[in-house]
Amino acid sequence: MASRALTVIALGAVTLLSGCSAFRNYDSELAQTNQQLASGNVDAALTLLEKNNTGEDKDLLYYFEKGELLRAKGDLSGSQNAWGSADVVVGQWEDAVKLDTGKYLAQFGSFLVNDKVRRYEGYDYEKVMLTTQMALNLLAVNDFDGARTAIKKTHEREAVIADLRDKEYLKSEEEAEKEGIKTEYKDLQGYPVASLDAPEVVSLKNSYQSAFSHYLAGFVYEALGERDLAAPGYRKAAELRPNTPLLEQALKDLDKKGSKDEDSDILIVVQSGLAPARDSIRIPLPLPISGNVVITPLSFPIIKPDTSTTPFAQLGVDGKQLDLTLLNSTTAMSRRALRDDMPGIIVRTTVRAVTRGVAQKKINETNPLAGLAVGITSAVLEGADTRTWRTLPDNTQVVRLRLKKGEHQVTLPSAAGGSQVKITVDQRYQVISLRAVGNQVFASGVAAHVTPSANPTAVASLKQP
Repeated sequence: MASRALTVIALGAVTLLSGCSAFRNYDSELAQTNQQLASGNVDAALTLLEKNNTGEDKDLLYYFEKGELLRAKGDLSGSQNAWGSADVVVGQWEDAVKLDTGKYLAQFGSFLVNDKVRRYEGYDYEKVMLTTQMALNLLAVNDFDGARTAIKKTHEREAVIADLRDKEYLKSEEEAEKEGIKTEYKDLQGYPVASLDAPEVVSLKNSYQSAFSHYLAGFVYEALGERDLAAPGYRKAAELRPNTPLLEQALKDLDKKGSKDEDSDILIVVQSGLAPARDSIRIPLPLPISGNVVITPLSFPIIKPDTSTTPFAQLGVDGKQLDLTLLNSTTAMSRRALRDDMPGIIVRTTVRAVTRGVAQKKINETNPLAGLAVGITSAVLEGADTRTWRTLPDNTQVVRLRLKKGEHQVTLPSAAGGSQVKITVDQRYQVISLRAVGNQVFASGVAAHVTPSANPTAVASLKQP
C-alpha cells in the first residue's frame, strides 16, 4: 500500500509540474499567434494571446507581445499602453540592479533554480528594443518630443545593462573556476556551434546595442535641431555597423548648413519577419557524481531563425527602386545574447545536475520509489528556457530620402505581396514605419496607408483609429 501511495504521489507531482504555467510551451503558443499575424488576422492573434494569458498577474512577455500586435493592428494608443506596462516591469528590474548589483547577481545565478522557472525578465536586446519600438509609435504620429524621451531612456538602459553584464560575466568565470567546470559551448558535441560563431554574430559589439536605435536617435535629435546630440547617435551607429554608407553620410550631412529648399527629410523604416524562437537540445556530458563519472543528458538552449518572411532589400518610391540598408537583426542579437550567456548557463546547468544526481543516489539507497519520484520530477524540470519575445520584428532596414510635400507611392517587392503604400508627406522631418510578416504589410500612424493589391489576401490595410 505504501509503495502504491508513493507512486501516486510521484505521478501527482509530475502532473502538477506539467500543468504549472512555468512549464507552458511558449514557442507553440506564439507559433499559433504568429500564424494569425502572418495571415493578416491580427484580432485572432490577439484573441489567442489573451486565451493563453488568463491569469491576473500578467508577465513581461504578455505586454511585449500585446504591444507589437496592437501596433500591427494600428492601435498605437493601445500599443503604447501595453508597452508602458512592460516598461514599468523593466524599470523595476533596473531599480533592483542599481540598488544592489551583487544581491541581484547572487539571486539570478542560483544553481538550484532552473532558468525556465524564473520570472521572465527579458533579454537585454528586448529591453532596448522596447523603448525603440515605443519611439517608432510616437514618430508615427509625428511626436518627436515624445520619441526623444523614449530614446533617452534607451541610452540610460544601455548603461545599466553594460555595467551589469561586465560584473555578471566576471562572476560566471569565477564560479566556473570554483566549481572546476571547464566545459565551453564549443565542447558540447552535437550543439550548433557555428550558429553562435557566425561572422554577423561575432562582429556585434554586444547583444543589446542596436545601430538602428542609435541612428534613429540621431535622426530625432537632428529633426529637433539638436545637432550636438545627433552627431553622437550617428557616430555610435557607425561604430556598431562599420562601413555602412548611410551612416557615414548622415555624419557628413550633419556638418553641412541646413537646406533652404522646401523638401522634406524622410526616413522609411521597414521591419520584416519575426524574432527567432528558442528551443531546447539535449547534450550528453560526463559528470562526476558520488565518485563516479556518469554520462548525463543536459538541456541547453538553441536559436531557431524565423522562416515566415522572405528577405528583400529594395522598395520602390514613386516608381524608382531604392536600396534598403539593414541596421538591425534580432536573430543576430539573440544569438549574440546566447553566446555571451552560455558560460553561465553551462555552470548553472552542470552544478544543478550534479547536485540533483547526488541527492537522487542517496534517496535511492534508502527508498527506491521515492528516488523514482525525484527522477520523474527531474525529467519534467529538465529543459532549457525557451521563452522569448516572438512578435518582435527580425530585420530592421531603412532608406532615407528627400521628398516634396504631398502624396507619394511606396511599392514593396513581391516577397512582401507586392504591396503598395500611399504616404502623405507634410512635415519637415518624417518617419514612415512599415511592417512585413509573411506576405502581409502593416502600416500604422497618420501618414501611411496600405492600398489593396491585385491579390486581396496579401495585404492588411490597418488605419490609426
